[in-house]
Amino acid sequence: MKTSYLAIGYGLGAVLLWSTVATAFKIALGFFSPLQLVLVATIVSSLVLLLILGLQGKLSLITPQFRQSPWLYLQTGMLNPFLYYLVLFKAYDLLPAQQALSLNYTWAILLPLLSVPMLKQKLRRIDLVAALLAYSGVVIIATGGNIAGLSFENPVGIALGLASTVLWCLYWIINTRDKGDPVVSLLLSFIIALPFIFMTLIATEPLPPLSVKGLLAGAYVGLFEMGVTFVLWLMALKSAERTATVSNLVFLSPVLSMCFIALVLGEAIEVSTLFGLSCILLALLLQQLLPYIKNRRLRGAL
Repeated sequence: MKTSYLAIGYGLGAVLLWSTVATAFKIALGFFSPLQLVLVATIVSSLVLLLILGLQGKLSLITPQFRQSPWLYLQTGMLNPFLYYLVLFKAYDLLPAQQALSLNYTWAILLPLLSVPMLKQKLRRIDLVAALLAYSGVVIIATGGNIAGLSFENPVGIALGLASTVLWCLYWIINTRDKGDPVVSLLLSFIIALPFIFMTLIATEPLPPLSVKGLLAGAYVGLFEMGVTFVLWLMALKSAERTATVSNLVFLSPVLSMCFIALVLGEAIEVSTLFGLSCILLALLLQQLLPYIKNRRLRGAL
């Protein structure tokens, strides 16, 4: 199979699986609290990543990679999976899946803004334009389209949804210092986070109930949000002749996610959600497309 077709195959597989997880979150949260779901999903994803590394013959990398940067993996583990998924699942617990999903996509808009003070990167004009457009979409979603009244339907849920994007961006910014194998790095973050997740749960809540349906739902989240899909996406990027070809597949995910939310969860997709999500996706498109067009013109002028 040609490399480009293989990359698109891996990318489509990852996007399809990611498109189901918003629905899976809501189903799993019907059985577990957000913290209980974090524990179940992290255990499952850790086991899956161990299996993948075993099949790749990379288990020997785990210990030396940890010894090189133990403090780094403690930081990344606290951010992802512990704090990020705890806050994200709480947002999904409070909000309709369609709203929580849409808010989560603003992390890609926030990342270049946070990279300015934290990574000393240059702020581009398009980043500000994209941020203005995307967060206008957030206001539309948060107010249910009643922008003039600025009456937020669930301010706590909205705040948690946006807070999760900050945590996710911080994770990726700190992760830029990691030079190790990415799958090993993810596993180390999860393994280090597990004791903290477990101790927090023991101190605050009962252990997750042993329901077969609940455990299957939690296992699905661990498999396809945190584990297998991440590896598929890495394989897609590694196989791609042009990274942009694969990266653009991400824009299919929210559309497919809305279909699953409507069909499986039975949520009526609000017009305000569609308008708000459209603003966010347009902002993402502009952020990626305009610099690419500008670079092409510069090359053509040379």
